[in-house]
Order: sequence, then C-alpha cells, then structure tokens
Amino acid sequence: MLTIAIADAILNDLPYDMALRKWSQNFPGRGYGNHFEKWVYAKNPNPYNSWGNGSAMRVSPIGFAFNSLDKVLEEAKSSAEVTHNHPEGIKGAQAIAAAIYLSRTGISKSEIQDSLMNNFNYNLNRTVDEIRKHD
Repeated sequence: MLTIAIADAILNDLPYDMALRKWSQNFPGRGYGNHFEKWVYAKNPNPYNSWGNGSAMRVSPIGFAFNSLDKVLEEAKSSAEVTHNHPEGIKGAQAIAAAIYLSRTGISKSEIQDSLMNNFNYNLNRTVDEIRKHD
C-alpha cells in the first residue's frame, strides 16, 4: 500500500506524508510497524528517527518518475524523512531509488553496484551467509 501511496503523491502532487497517512488509514492492518502505525493516527505526526527499511520499501515509484539522479535522490529523501528521518533511513530510500533510476536508464548491473558501494558505502560483495546473523 505504501508504494501506491508514494505513486499517488507523485501523480497527484500531494505531500508524501499526506498520501502515506491517507493510504494507511484506508488500508489498515497491512503489517505496518508500531512506530509507523502511531504516526499514521497521530494528531500532529512527526518523524520518529527510524533507520528501518520502511522508507526503502515504498520508494520505488520515485526511481521511475524523475529524470535526473539528483532529483531522484532529493525526492527519495523527501519521501523518507516524513517518517524515517535518521540518516540511515534516508540513505536506504535513496539507494533503492538510485538503483531503480540507474537501471531504467541503461546502466549495467556492475556499474549500479559500484555506484551504490561508492555513494552509499554499502558492501555489496558479501554473500548471503556472510550477512546472516550466526548464533
């Protein structure tokens, strides 16, 4: 639902926070996080310093909608910071939006990987087993 909310904001020139709250309230119980749920129904919603992946999960329309990487990064930041105003929450949204933009403009997979590693300081050379937590 939140990906649709971001697309709605872009297509109908709505503030990101307004679209996110509208769609979330119209479609409750979709597995939103506790902090996000509180934000959705707050009288005066404020960002809650999240560094989680919610802002990255909903950002994909931005990677398709804008025609420069700078604009994609700016809009991804704007869409993220209404809830995820921690630098890592913003960075995750920007990285996903950038990867989508770069992909749709014909950049190769290896160039996208290099871009994300260089611009967002992500190590994309680890294996799944290296990423998993081991007890």
